[in-house]
Amino acid sequence: MTTSPPRPRSKGRPAARPVNPSSSDDSRGPAAIVTVKRLFTAETGNYFLLLGTTLFLVVFGLIMVLSSSAVESFITSGDFFNGFVRQVAFAAFGVPLMLVAARLPVFFWKKWAGRLMAFAIGLQLLVYIPGIGVEVNGNRNWINIAGFTAQPSELVKVALVLWLAKSLAAIQDRLGDWRALAKLLIPAGIATVLNLIGGDVGTVIIFIAIIFAALFFAGVNLRLLAVPLVVLALAGASLSLGSSSRAARIAQFVRGCQTDSDPLGLCWQTVHGWWALASGGIFGVGLGNSKLKWSWLPEAANDFIFAIIGEELGLIGAILVLVLLLVLAITFLRIIRARRETDAFARVAVSAVLVWIIGQAFVNIAVVLGLLPVLGVPLPLISSGGSALTTTLLGIGIVLSFARHAPDVESAPMTSGRAA
Repeated sequence: MTTSPPRPRSKGRPAARPVNPSSSDDSRGPAAIVTVKRLFTAETGNYFLLLGTTLFLVVFGLIMVLSSSAVESFITSGDFFNGFVRQVAFAAFGVPLMLVAARLPVFFWKKWAGRLMAFAIGLQLLVYIPGIGVEVNGNRNWINIAGFTAQPSELVKVALVLWLAKSLAAIQDRLGDWRALAKLLIPAGIATVLNLIGGDVGTVIIFIAIIFAALFFAGVNLRLLAVPLVVLALAGASLSLGSSSRAARIAQFVRGCQTDSDPLGLCWQTVHGWWALASGGIFGVGLGNSKLKWSWLPEAANDFIFAIIGEELGLIGAILVLVLLLVLAITFLRIIRARRETDAFARVAVSAVLVWIIGQAFVNIAVVLGLLPVLGVPLPLISSGGSALTTTLLGIGIVLSFARHAPDVESAPMTSGRAA
């Protein structure tokens, strides 16, 4: 058997590589695979813990909204599922929005922080335009455009988080200069004042908590925060007492909420919330079996949904909610710790979202327990309300975008065709 001699190799030109018929371009394949993996995978446990806890709370909230809103939905619309279907629609929009936000890079949030803040303040101004702004329960904090209602202050929370994080990260070397701090706080102050004018004291409290949390975690000296905090507290107290109905509710709360000493029904919600929690006992009366939701407890699916949880699922259900919120808080803190030394923008943003969501949950539960006067603050991820659910999921999506990669992995350059 004879063999043909090898062909001489051309000088100055490398030998041609064999072509794999299953791949049109061998050099592009690995790069494309790495890019897809980076887009659809996460490299930290905090990401999955935060995502899983959030999704569980959303599903749990949908179940409780269905149970707590069915009676009132039938009374107002003739359909037991009207409130539930609406909440499902917002969840179906908010969850994909959260996942998309989780895939966006850090520079995207920095680039759009100022524009989002301006847009959110513009929406907040619309509540004072006749025909667009809507007053609900004495608070002028809603807009109605072509039959679609929304609460602009919820978007302001997200804008505050990003604006403060970007601005404070840019002046890390001037955090002791009150002039620099005053300039970046002007938009935050405008948004807060607009909500104070509208009478939404509960939302203003959350705004103030977000602002001071961002300043504190950015490293601002506490002495610089003392005077503004006192001024805001005095301003909030004066505006709260400026409304006769709100002043009456606060006075009744200070005296103590009792049925026999409340002829005007100023403590109606608080007392009936107590009754709901008390009737639930340890194991609850069973899902869907609440009696207080039959028009006895106002805002049963919204501000007082924690009372319905305690009635239907008992102490065990209430503790489950508290444990899940604690898991959220711990996960936020772990992400903050991972970013403490490497990224001031991410550290401040995650801290602000932490105080926003966990602080709002604390205020809501404290109101239901009677530790605070009624403020009209929903329970994050659980209460009925499309604007609140969507923006809360967006805020968590921003945190997920920081938690998706460890700091050293995220800062490493992405090389084409190589896995990091």
